[in-house]
Amino acid sequence: MPVFSIEFILNNDTITINDIDTNTTVLEYLRNYKNLKGTKEGCASGDCGACTALIAEVNNNNLKYKSINTCITLLYTLHSKQLITVEHIESKYLHPVQQSMVDNDGAQCGFCTPGFIMSMYAMHKNKINPTDSNINRYLSGNLCRCTGYRPIKDALKNLKKYKSLNSDSSLILKKLKKIKLNDVVLTNNNSKFFIHKNLETFKKDFIKSNNPSLLVGGTDLSLEITKKRKNLEEIFYLGQNKDLNFVRVKKNNLHIGASTPINDILESLKKYYPEFYEMFERYGSEQIRNVASLGGNIGSASPIGDSLPVLISLDTVLILDGNKSRKIPMSDYFVGYRKTKLRKKEFIKEIIIPLKSQHNTLKCYKISKRIDDDISSVFMAINTEIKNKKFKSIKIVCGGMAAIPKIAKKTENFLKNKKINLNNISKAKKIISKEFSPLSDVRSSKSYRTKIVSNLLDRFWNEYNNKRVTLYDY
Repeated sequence: MPVFSIEFILNNDTITINDIDTNTTVLEYLRNYKNLKGTKEGCASGDCGACTALIAEVNNNNLKYKSINTCITLLYTLHSKQLITVEHIESKYLHPVQQSMVDNDGAQCGFCTPGFIMSMYAMHKNKINPTDSNINRYLSGNLCRCTGYRPIKDALKNLKKYKSLNSDSSLILKKLKKIKLNDVVLTNNNSKFFIHKNLETFKKDFIKSNNPSLLVGGTDLSLEITKKRKNLEEIFYLGQNKDLNFVRVKKNNLHIGASTPINDILESLKKYYPEFYEMFERYGSEQIRNVASLGGNIGSASPIGDSLPVLISLDTVLILDGNKSRKIPMSDYFVGYRKTKLRKKEFIKEIIIPLKSQHNTLKCYKISKRIDDDISSVFMAINTEIKNKKFKSIKIVCGGMAAIPKIAKKTENFLKNKKINLNNISKAKKIISKEFSPLSDVRSSKSYRTKIVSNLLDRFWNEYNNKRVTLYDY
């Protein structure tokens, strides 16, 4: 039987809630209900990191710590988790992270500092080695208008100088284990919030629903609340559904549950698709990757979703479920701007990616104004099978060039079975520059996008000839 309230731990206190609006964000709850003002609102869209807090979840009899953007995280997703705010990490003395920020002059004006502290605290709790790459990863979702990132990075590098404080993790672990993971159904202000632990019970309620909204990370959906001021009537939270959260290899395919967080699939991608893995280093921020899922990225049907061109180029297949289960090639899934072949009362259940052969080469090119945590102006994925210096097969898929992720079919047809040489690449550049009619918008102009998508074929040619071009060169 479902329960009609959620239970979580706020810092050290166990909280039970059922009487707050289901569209309430964690940030709103902290500031307006608990008077915890250390967590700030900067952008209300998960971009700046001023609202960063931590959640702790039980994972194999240990606690797993994740930084999150509280401005786009809905309150009721905290069920069975611990929420840690900046107020909690100081006891009698400053935490080593805080003290190091003070000693290295990293605080600056102070507005964004609590968010930085919590991202640093996540790194500290997860015992991440403070290398430059790891620091960049953990701080990628925190922006500072004062522009003084070097002393903040120094604060992380110098953490080893400070004695660690006693941890309360064993006590929190015991408390979290006592919270029962039953199905939850909440009703408040004529809206409903569902949490299902398995697929069967979710499908029953989902099929009976009138106006459902599927939620995992909320990195896109929550903006309907924070930016458009909409009230979501029926929210189905899938982040704790064990039947939709998995990564496994079967019959030369990588199978990924639709609600699996991006950071939970990276090790598999690193093994089987290192180029795809490298792309995800520039996909959102650590806070976003901790909660966002491939299923959500696909389901939002955004033409600039970074994973979509890659998945299409890899011949990915989607398993859709609802009243019936069916398979559909991802290349056929998108039909128009924010429109797909998803039927009413149907959802994405699983993503199946074929494993590459030894002759396949995958390239992922993201062009954006910032290296980290930014939306692409153009994204290109090129998946080729090369034998005897010829394109035995080639797939070129672009994002940001049309209302949907678009396959460069004319360019593919020209290059297939041709030799890889500068002459053919030059001819292909002329073809691809005429294959799309992109829009001009705030991110880039039509002419810029057209030029970039052509130049990326040059980049492919240079890399094929071992002229390594890094992400920072474009």
